[in-house]
Amino acid sequence: MFAEAEADPSLSRDAFKKQETRLRTALVKAQYARLEAAERALVIVVAGIDGAGKGATVNLLNEWMDPRHIVTQGFGLPDERERQYPPLWRYWNALPAKGRTAIVFGSWYAPLLFEGARKHPDTDRLDALASSIRHFEEQLSANGVQLLKLWFHLSPKAQKARSKRLLASPETAWQVLPEDLLVQRHFDRLRESGHHAISRTDSPHAPWVVIPSADDNMRAVAAAQAVLHALQRGAIRVPAPGSTPAIAGRRKVLDKLDYRANVDKDDYENRLGDLQGRLARAMRDPAFRQRSLVLAFEGQDAAGKGGAIRRVTQPLDARHYEITPVAAPSPHELSRPYLWRFWRRLPRLGRVAIFDRSWYGRVLVERVEELTPAPAWKRAYGEINDFEAQLVGHGAIVLKFWLAISEAEQLKRFREREKSPYKTFKITPDDWRNRRKWPAYLAAANDMIARTDTMGAPWHVIATDDKRLARLQVLEHIVETVEKALGRG
Repeated sequence: MFAEAEADPSLSRDAFKKQETRLRTALVKAQYARLEAAERALVIVVAGIDGAGKGATVNLLNEWMDPRHIVTQGFGLPDERERQYPPLWRYWNALPAKGRTAIVFGSWYAPLLFEGARKHPDTDRLDALASSIRHFEEQLSANGVQLLKLWFHLSPKAQKARSKRLLASPETAWQVLPEDLLVQRHFDRLRESGHHAISRTDSPHAPWVVIPSADDNMRAVAAAQAVLHALQRGAIRVPAPGSTPAIAGRRKVLDKLDYRANVDKDDYENRLGDLQGRLARAMRDPAFRQRSLVLAFEGQDAAGKGGAIRRVTQPLDARHYEITPVAAPSPHELSRPYLWRFWRRLPRLGRVAIFDRSWYGRVLVERVEELTPAPAWKRAYGEINDFEAQLVGHGAIVLKFWLAISEAEQLKRFREREKSPYKTFKITPDDWRNRRKWPAYLAAANDMIARTDTMGAPWHVIATDDKRLARLQVLEHIVETVEKALGRG
């Protein structure tokens, strides 16, 4: 894998000059063609042996291309704020828009490379980390982010000589970092770590390219050629989405709902106060500072999502929760993977995020209205399950509510809204149009629940013809789940 790079090939200055003119011209043209098309973003992952000239090469790429459309990002150990979120949160937030390029140091490969460089790496952990990376990169590739991964490599002798040469001059000594000087002691382990990472995560849609780095000219040309090839690359074939099986017992759950149950007003008021009090105490429990709460509300129009959300937030400290009403994505959001805007709205520890409609629009409205190709929304079931598993794995309590209403009750509420002077804003032509597609939306919702109802992030299906009872049931599910998670139940 590294034999060619460790042979330390070189390129004469004359040969480099001939290549430089051609490459600079081609890179800028390809960069602007990508900007104009705005079909994919390009993320270049920079990794490899310390002291191999990675930083110098990235500086050169910024010089040869238009740096206004390139963002260079460096990630070290997570800071205090970043530790509040799942590990991939900071990388999702930093994704460039379609047409633009990002160069990433210290990427999502850091844990895998660290494990691989240990004296006795844990094979199971290596496989688990690599599997997580493959899923992440496959998801990015399927959603408009092209990946190119560069591994800068050279022989131990060349690495030592390069560091010595740079240290010899005050003008270049700053380029040598303390970790560069430690490479010689652990070169074999670092090489093996790179081998582990590349062999486990190289793929046609997210390829690794090894860059010979002993000679500055060779390194620059090899890196520029790899970037140019990526910029000029045509369509990327991403593996077809695997089938996400329906959860046993959850098929067509909406067809079996009983809308007749109800609660009288006095009972409602008593139970509401009790549940809101319990929720307030749970949210103020010191143990909740190490958790977060994510609530997603979906359902048919006029099913009472807003009213249910208001009963949830009434006992909460307004400084500790955020409600995100989800509408059609803006052009800014459409220029990135569809989950990007939801990753940006996640709560930090000790906080609550409430989504009035959510990431499930991908498999509901986008499916029914044919806004997204079938392969994309079919892939989304697995992507959503993975997204929610990451939240749960980091301590989030995730609850999802489908508020269901009968056709007759929906029609009644629509007509009431049309007559009410302070509710007319709630009824739009889209509501009536969606009603005409009732069977299609019902089928999509049944599929969604059957394929994304997981133990860590369950669906709660609630009939809402009686609004009061529905609000109580929403609160009961939240309170009981949070109390149990905090050890209070």
